[in-house]
Amino acid sequence: MADRVVNFFVENLLQLLSDNVELIKGVDDDFKLLLKEVKRLKAFLDDAAKFHSDSNQWEQLIQDIQRMVFKAEDVIDKFLVQAKLHRDKNKVERFFDVSHLATVRALAAEIKAIHEKVKKLREDNKDAFQPKPVLELPKKGHELTQGPSLEDDEVVGFDEEANKVIKRLFEGPAESLDIVPVVGMPGLGKTTLARKIYNDSKLSYEFFSIIWVYIGQSYKIKDIFLNILKFFTKRIEDYLNNDVDTLANVISVYMSKGGRCLIVLDDVWEATVIDHVKKVFPVNKKGHRIMITTRDGYLATYANPDPHNLKFLTPQESFELLVKRVFGKGSCPDELVGLGEKIAGSCDGVPLAVVVIAGALRGRPNKSDWQRVQKNVAEHLYKNSQESCLKFVQMSYDRLPQEVQTCFLYCGIFPRGFDIASWKLIRMWIAEGLIKPQQTYTLEEIAELHLNDLVNRNLLILMQKRSNGQIKACRLHDMLHEFCRKEATNKWLFHEICKTPDNVIPSIQDQDTSRRLCIEPSILYDFLSTRPFAEHVRSFYCFSSKQKQIELSPNDIKLIHKAFPLIRVLDVESLKFLFSKDFNQLFHLRYIAISGDFKSLPPTFGKFWNLQTLILNTSTSEPTIDVKAEIWNMLQLRHLHTNIPAKLPSPTTTTGKASCLQTLSMVSPESCKKDVLAKACNLKKLGIRGQMAVFLETRGGISNLEELKCLEHLKLLNDALYMNKSLHLPPAFFRLVRTVKKLTLGNTKFPWSEADRLGQLESLEVLRLKDNAFMGDTWRPEVGGFSQLQVLWIERVELETWEASNLCFPILRHLVLVSCGKLNAVPLELADIPNLHEMKLDNTSKAVKSAKEILERKTSKNIKFKFSMFPPETESKATQ
Repeated sequence: MADRVVNFFVENLLQLLSDNVELIKGVDDDFKLLLKEVKRLKAFLDDAAKFHSDSNQWEQLIQDIQRMVFKAEDVIDKFLVQAKLHRDKNKVERFFDVSHLATVRALAAEIKAIHEKVKKLREDNKDAFQPKPVLELPKKGHELTQGPSLEDDEVVGFDEEANKVIKRLFEGPAESLDIVPVVGMPGLGKTTLARKIYNDSKLSYEFFSIIWVYIGQSYKIKDIFLNILKFFTKRIEDYLNNDVDTLANVISVYMSKGGRCLIVLDDVWEATVIDHVKKVFPVNKKGHRIMITTRDGYLATYANPDPHNLKFLTPQESFELLVKRVFGKGSCPDELVGLGEKIAGSCDGVPLAVVVIAGALRGRPNKSDWQRVQKNVAEHLYKNSQESCLKFVQMSYDRLPQEVQTCFLYCGIFPRGFDIASWKLIRMWIAEGLIKPQQTYTLEEIAELHLNDLVNRNLLILMQKRSNGQIKACRLHDMLHEFCRKEATNKWLFHEICKTPDNVIPSIQDQDTSRRLCIEPSILYDFLSTRPFAEHVRSFYCFSSKQKQIELSPNDIKLIHKAFPLIRVLDVESLKFLFSKDFNQLFHLRYIAISGDFKSLPPTFGKFWNLQTLILNTSTSEPTIDVKAEIWNMLQLRHLHTNIPAKLPSPTTTTGKASCLQTLSMVSPESCKKDVLAKACNLKKLGIRGQMAVFLETRGGISNLEELKCLEHLKLLNDALYMNKSLHLPPAFFRLVRTVKKLTLGNTKFPWSEADRLGQLESLEVLRLKDNAFMGDTWRPEVGGFSQLQVLWIERVELETWEASNLCFPILRHLVLVSCGKLNAVPLELADIPNLHEMKLDNTSKAVKSAKEILERKTSKNIKFKFSMFPPETESKATQ
């Protein structure tokens, strides 16, 4: 089968050539000849994709094609910069731009040479391999129309295991610290079991604090302590410079103020982790607990002479898991039951094996396909070794559409055990050119379908959902992470810069093939000290799970700017960044994620005409960041994320093409002028933060929101601590934002009597009211509003009385109440809402009794209802 990643590179080159024909003046003929030859090459690879070959000659041909594509891309990218700068000059400057003419001639010669090489390559290799047909692949995109089955999070065969471990956590030594290790081979489901236990509502009745910490092989004790400390305080930056002993004492003080605590340590490799974490527990006879997951039996018995050995699935449980993963809530067709039982049995009770094989079977109901998979399973399942599991992944990988394959491998750029934010992953896929446009979907929608597909096939682990059920964060299982790294390196998709066993300073191994580089923060300085120059590199990533930024000198930072002149994707949020003259010349940048002490976005950013996504985290003490760049002329810019409000410039002209901006994560109210929002009329997500008094007036900026006909998510966050006059929600609010599906209000202090105006929003599905979004002690919503509301989140309000019937929120699915300490009761009539299946109360103790009555009403009707509360009732009584 022709290499799909190579086909992807050829497609990107074809797009690059097609998009920029008009920019190339003076080399038109040579340019078009190369375009024609690349199209032939693409057709050649498309045709070859229907066949399979193990020929070494074919592998060499693939590599030759790839190198040729890279060289063509380098030449064209270098010229495009010169062509764009030349075109932006005035007539006189262009006339005297002699160097441009020389560049054009040089390009013509290079393109002609590449064209001849490509032509010869194609003609010399017509019979490079002996083809043989393979299993027909599903059509591209065939399975992308459905989202992931996220409704059912139950794990087959783990109920008994979970109950055993929970019993040990509850019934261990009453006054002393106890450790419960869960041990088993890779892929047996240790983390899955731990997550099931961690999310079990029963734990909230026994433990005041429940903390999850991922350890892994590259842990540092200080990072572990900071992750534990994050549970107790949001001001984590106050402790970044403390040593581990100080941090242990700080955590111990916090713990001593509360009740019993459980810390879950996932994927522990060394006993020193356990020894250090034990130090954070106060000696207060409350019976604290540690639960660990590990594959090391010696470490498990060190922690506790009697560890919990995770059992293998029975053949029946394996088959149940297979059916559930392949068919969801459906059943297995009778003609596939026998084959399914054989396939499940061949997995020898390893859940990972079952899950990955299920990914290969999903969407393939043909008996012949199952027979082929069954034969392959028998071949590759030898003792469930690491290599065997990689072969499992290969089987699911081979079933992916070409575009989704590349997206999957790309996930390996993130560190092992790293929770990947879905919105960020989607932005990066698009910037890398991994997502191809389709007529009926936006690039973001296609990418989200691909993400759903990967979760659906169990190739990505769903770590966190949004309140509306969408994927918020995901992660690669360790085994799948290893597969992505190996496969991507072999296919030249990305390369990891890391120290050699003898601690040699890292360098780029292959100048021709290393197009994307990911590097560990710990060796970044050593790498930069070699003063690398790699114009072939298109992406550079440096991710870190640490809280503290990497400190490099300004000169070291500038070395990054000089090293990669044709870079497209730059993600270095982990270090303190600064701008330079060389940075301003990186015209090919499509995605930038940086952190630093930025007070403004300089005008030079307006020259990044390819920029799609800008993520800017600033540590400035200023209340806003001033955008001085002409962002309205950046016609590719789709997403602007800032951690403080941005002050946007007015467009220089109201005519011309509208901005394709979809996201403005945070802007100041003063920026929401009519001409600004008219230019940004394609916005889907908008966050506004600042002093809202003037903005909310009848003739204020809020009236300009009607310019946004595509708006789906809106945040209004009022920053004023003291207000001379009360704020009011405009009566025509529902008319201004009628398309909004998700609305968040914070500190706006509207009277509760005006909340019914939100009920008129005909598209509203998620409503989050935070930090006294509404003021007063009583809310009596009218019947007939909130007709589409599914999620209601109320946090930190002074509400005492809430009177509502089931007709006020007819299809409400999920209710969350956080720090509503004065609320006397949740309306009992909400129990009659058919769709209400989940309710969570945090620090809302007075309303617990009524919430339990709702729970009883639901369960008495055999309705599945998830109810959680914090703190547990025993603790809340103790503190009253």
